[in-house]
Amino acid sequence: MKLTRLLLPLGLTATLLAGCAGGVEPQYPPKELKDFPATVELDERWSQDIGEGLGRAQYPLTPLVDGGTIYAVDQTGDLRAIDTDSGDTQWEVELGTPISSGIGADPGRLYLGTRNGEVLAVDRTDGSIAWRSRVSSEVLAPPQVNSQLVIAQSVDGAVTALDRADGQEKWVYSSSMPALTLRGTGTPRTIDPVTFAGFANGRLVTLDNRSGQPLWDMRVAVPQGRTEVDQLVDLDGQPVLTRDGRLFVTSYNGRLVALEATSGKVLWERKESSYLTPLVVGNYLFTVNAASHVLAIEADSGRVMWDADTLEGRWLTSPAFVDGNIAVGDYQGYVHLLDATTGEMSGRVHVSGSGLTLPLLTGDKRLYVYANDGRLVAYDLKTVEP
Repeated sequence: MKLTRLLLPLGLTATLLAGCAGGVEPQYPPKELKDFPATVELDERWSQDIGEGLGRAQYPLTPLVDGGTIYAVDQTGDLRAIDTDSGDTQWEVELGTPISSGIGADPGRLYLGTRNGEVLAVDRTDGSIAWRSRVSSEVLAPPQVNSQLVIAQSVDGAVTALDRADGQEKWVYSSSMPALTLRGTGTPRTIDPVTFAGFANGRLVTLDNRSGQPLWDMRVAVPQGRTEVDQLVDLDGQPVLTRDGRLFVTSYNGRLVALEATSGKVLWERKESSYLTPLVVGNYLFTVNAASHVLAIEADSGRVMWDADTLEGRWLTSPAFVDGNIAVGDYQGYVHLLDATTGEMSGRVHVSGSGLTLPLLTGDKRLYVYANDGRLVAYDLKTVEP
């Protein structure tokens, strides 16, 4: 299969496209990796093989780390709870349905989306299914929760609110969809009063969680160019909300914007194409653009602090922060560490020849990596002595 981010014509499933060669030709050929003096070593602590992994379609089955347990699922529905220190399996269940999303959670349950358009609520203690609810189409984004609702965004542009207790539908918001989109959907950001949701039409909408009615919406990216491919403006990354009420949003072929969350007022913006979720650490915003440059940006002003092009064209994952480093995975299955202060390479390890497409998960000086073929590995970070 070509090195592409697959496209999803409206009405086709990701499975149908999994083996095809269609998509966007890589504009940036992947750079060869070069040796560097490592300052951080990635020491494998444990590993497990999680069933069939992401499958041929590379479903975005991002695991969840919480309270000393990592929860991981494969595309067939093999769900496991694993101790983060030892790597021992605490419990394992077969859900009996193909899974297509990453894992959302509240203190008592896990929430997963399926290929046949369902949301499952699963008990965290034993993996039993508490309820299952039908939504309008396949769910690729991990369901999000607040104190009362489970919010699921499906590939047809609908956002559905379900009652957290029993899965009953509370409201549905539907957006218009272009004829061609990136394979994937935005992941909503949900808090008690509102849900922030980005769509393939380039719009960001703030929904009132009481009714599903939009409070405000704005166009983050405007379609340009002659072809449908040129006009892709998907908001596939998850909006990032800070405690002081700022919202950071990326878009493909569009902008990186900082907004006032209550009103949608633009605080700053810069032209930057990205389909990945950015990361806020202190007053720094880290993002990976469509060329696979890793950027550090001053969150208050939008000023670029550094722009690392060392990994250009290597189809990086979303950035993660661990012990002073930015961690990303690439299409050849390498994990790369960059010093968060300077952008210089600090460490590297090869995980799997199947490649890495999911965000890396972090703990205290620890990194969890789920490869496309289902290999789940925990690495401890250790400083290299000079």
